[in-house]
Amino acid sequence: MFVPTPLGNLRDVTLRAVDTLRDASLIVAEDSRVARRLLNALQIGTKEIWTYHEHNARTAAPAILARARSETVAVVTDAGTPGISDPGSALVAAARAELVPVEVLPGPAAFVCAAVLSGFDLRRFAFAGFPPRSGGQRRAAFRAALADTTVWYEAPHRIRESLADLAAVAPERRVFLVRELTKLHEQQVLGTAAEVSAALAEPVRGEIAFVVEGGAAEAPAAPSELDLDAAIDALLAEGLTTSAIAKRLADAGHGERRHLYARVGERRSGATSPESS
Repeated sequence: MFVPTPLGNLRDVTLRAVDTLRDASLIVAEDSRVARRLLNALQIGTKEIWTYHEHNARTAAPAILARARSETVAVVTDAGTPGISDPGSALVAAARAELVPVEVLPGPAAFVCAAVLSGFDLRRFAFAGFPPRSGGQRRAAFRAALADTTVWYEAPHRIRESLADLAAVAPERRVFLVRELTKLHEQQVLGTAAEVSAALAEPVRGEIAFVVEGGAAEAPAAPSELDLDAAIDALLAEGLTTSAIAKRLADAGHGERRHLYARVGERRSGATSPESS
């Protein structure tokens, strides 16, 4: 049984979830400490708890499925619905392969709440999980997702970088961010990516979901020739290779890598020519 748990406010737990947790002979949790706190808060007695997360998913799954064949096993995540942005989906797939029945209880899911709170058109929308950690890949992911309203999760220590990359790709696109959803210090912000980032306190703390409104892709502003040359010269001064400079500028949205490579080569030759000395 996959059992959604409250995002923050304990009153969001369903009666069926409480019944399942109380009746289960085994709780499978992302973090046993979080699960025990929840059980204590719900006044559910001591339970056997096993952990299941990205680091032990492959080795833990067989024993979990063996118990699930004859007992009620309740699978929970730290908050929300298990299987979303965690290895729970792999456990479902393994159960299907072993013909072990699976049931998912309806309940809290942060990306659904964030999408509805945004007020954006949701006749068609997507959930994209966490953005890539590389700046270039992150910008490419944001650019590819602009057609549809899209919900993303992000860690608090990376949210400013993600919003900066989103601003580089779509500076005028509306963004809705919710932090600490359903908790005491919940924060909701609507604006451009730059405006949303400016509204966040430092340091940023808590669970974060943000929604990017769908629409036609925005054409990135092309850098001026002077700005591009200045950027190239600054990177040349750092001692980077022509290839490394071209890659960094391409990742930053300054154009195609092959054209930038040629431009960097021209600047490098000009800097070392007799006329430049």
